[in-house]
Amino acid sequence: MRTNIGILRGGTSSEYNLSLKTGAAMINALSEDRFDVRDILIDKSGTWHLHGAPSTPAHALTQLDVVLIALHGGIGEDGTVQRMLERAGIPYAGARALPSAIALNKLRAREILRRVGVRMPRGAAFTLEHAIDSGEMARLVFSRFGPPYIVKPPSEGAGNGIRIANTLLELPDAIADTLDAYGTALIEEFIRGEDASVGIIENFRDEEFYALPPAHEVHEGNYITPEHHEAGNLIHFSPSSFSYMQKQTLADLARVAHKILGLSHFSRSDLIVAPHGVYLLEINTIPGLYPGATFPTMLEAVGSSVPEFLEHAIKLARTR
Repeated sequence: MRTNIGILRGGTSSEYNLSLKTGAAMINALSEDRFDVRDILIDKSGTWHLHGAPSTPAHALTQLDVVLIALHGGIGEDGTVQRMLERAGIPYAGARALPSAIALNKLRAREILRRVGVRMPRGAAFTLEHAIDSGEMARLVFSRFGPPYIVKPPSEGAGNGIRIANTLLELPDAIADTLDAYGTALIEEFIRGEDASVGIIENFRDEEFYALPPAHEVHEGNYITPEHHEAGNLIHFSPSSFSYMQKQTLADLARVAHKILGLSHFSRSDLIVAPHGVYLLEINTIPGLYPGATFPTMLEAVGSSVPEFLEHAIKLARTR
């Protein structure tokens, strides 16, 4: 008997197109002999669709054995979908609702991770409720650490909404624009170095927290943008040319972040290898599986594949 698998993709976040690609990769990777796959689309307005027609979540999720979530950001990572599935009693792969929401919110994740000594860029945050103007915000940041600065919304991914302020003079406008667009602005010191990613898979190959070999991400420009992801022109080297000690540090940081945030089944950490050390930037609970994404490259580096990973994720979901 085939296992009934629901693939949730699309969603209301800025990563809608990437979610469609990850969902398509999941659908294509699951064997028709073993799995009956149901493609469930959530459009940008939040309407659910089954077989191309509008549907209710309850109808779309009927008689499923396991759900695989391909929703990057938004309701796919802020706990909304996870709570819905838990109420319906449907097993799903990935982090529980609260840990997923914390990981998505960079402010909350930073606070927890820095408290236990995880090395992250220095940062400061402001909301529209702060009764000071963006110039005063910039001066407060400058009193803590100097430029260049990276300004970002705290709950967006794939490089969406990121601004670079190379000088203090550029910082007020970057903060103001981010506050206007998102309501909250996270300002971090811009760490110059080499971008890296590490995937964590639980109970894989006889390891409780298996770290995939770090991938070295190479791209044009100073940071990874949505355009890099959309065009699929990020170059990933895995195995990478990082030193043995750097690889160990990268894997250790990814494991610690996964455990401390209470994540489940799998995650992908984004880090940067600087001349003076390795920094954790953020952690993702729904790794991209589309062509050109980092996770498939790391899987291939250890002789695995997206199909093997998904079958393992389904097993983890059913035995949670």
